[in-house]
Amino acid sequence: MKYRQLAINHADDLLFGHAPKSLRTRHGLHLGGGLVYPELNFTLPTMDVTAATMPAVAGHYREIVKDALRRAAELKAPGVVLEFETVPPMTSTPAFGLELAQILLDGMADARRQYGLPSALRMTPNDNREFARPPIMRSGEHWDRMLELFDSSARAGADFLSIESVGGKELHDEALMNCDLGQVIFSLCVLGVRDMEFLWKQLAAIAQRHGAICAGDTACGFGNTAMVLAEQKMIPRVFAAVVRAITAVRTLVCYEHGAVGPGKDCGYENPYLKAITGYPMAMEGKTAACAHLSPLGNIAAVYADTWSNESVQNIRLLAGMAPTCYMEQLIYDCRLMNRALAEGKTSALTLRRWLVDSDAGLDPQAWVLTPDSVMAISRAIVAAPTHYHAGLAAARCAIELLRAGHNSGQLKIIPREVSFLDSITAQLDELPTDESAFIAQQMALADTSKYLPAEYGLT
Repeated sequence: MKYRQLAINHADDLLFGHAPKSLRTRHGLHLGGGLVYPELNFTLPTMDVTAATMPAVAGHYREIVKDALRRAAELKAPGVVLEFETVPPMTSTPAFGLELAQILLDGMADARRQYGLPSALRMTPNDNREFARPPIMRSGEHWDRMLELFDSSARAGADFLSIESVGGKELHDEALMNCDLGQVIFSLCVLGVRDMEFLWKQLAAIAQRHGAICAGDTACGFGNTAMVLAEQKMIPRVFAAVVRAITAVRTLVCYEHGAVGPGKDCGYENPYLKAITGYPMAMEGKTAACAHLSPLGNIAAVYADTWSNESVQNIRLLAGMAPTCYMEQLIYDCRLMNRALAEGKTSALTLRRWLVDSDAGLDPQAWVLTPDSVMAISRAIVAAPTHYHAGLAAARCAIELLRAGHNSGQLKIIPREVSFLDSITAQLDELPTDESAFIAQQMALADTSKYLPAEYGLT
């Protein structure tokens, strides 16, 4: 644990558009410097990506960047971020991903010349390492090709490097379904932490070599999987809320090894990371409904330095192509936040209060994202001596916050889930205080056909 104190010490300083360690890009965006920028995330309609289909694929990306940036200029956006999340074939064949990244960079350069529109490209290669079973995390073709795409796209001019890394996910999915908190913490705070350390040292070196910015990772495959399962009533919402708090420990590791933001949009753990690191963060909420449902539509905006929509397919809607429509929605959301900021902190805090209060009392997963909850969980994390102990502390703090909210009548928890808080607490109480003992305990319980301990530096 390299972070021992918070960068933001007061809840009222947790605010959209402001980050203590603001970030300037090569083409004029100032993230966390007083404005919220739209960050458009897009993908293909359902289609194969092969050598034969690449001309059609390239046509989609040319259309997306041209139309979306034209609309951004028409709506007088102060600047935009585009995120290029590759699909697996674009990472497994790095030349595909690089070709499409170059199309986006060229389109952004055209928009700067034609409209004077500042922009930045976030490059997010798909983490294909999970396609080997059990996953090979530190070598092999998936690892090599992923790093090749990071390197070539950074060399081509991508501004930000991000990833939705998957280390530990091979055990975490089953742990969620079983509501096994020990295996959740083992997956996130032992396996995930070790993978993040290995991965982000490599990404930091690539970014430094080419003048790109290490932006951040996300526990999307962990915390958002829990959120989706809770929406489908497959696991308790209180359990998903506790998992969300723990995910911050895992994602924090990228900032311990060179990342400086903006944290990736689908990381709903980013509020904790903003409080701890002071770096700007991307967030998504109601405008991510094209990709997943959530109970966090408004409250997530409280912490946004870029406001995103998750992946929307390039399909035609009545008004136009979906990415262009989503760009418009993002710009209008950002206009509102920026108008509040322009009127001063009092106005911005009023809007923040409305965003928080509209969600916070209706779902445990929103409750752990209120500014006061974020501060409490963040303090618990930085006070812990190791990542394992930080996971324990985050979980325990989240449980206490949920109990207090429910007991005060401010938070609605469905009756059958109230008693589940006792079950989670009992699981926590049974976990060893010693990390080595915990690792030995969980390795004895883990399914060795699903993961390779040596890929995480464990024996």
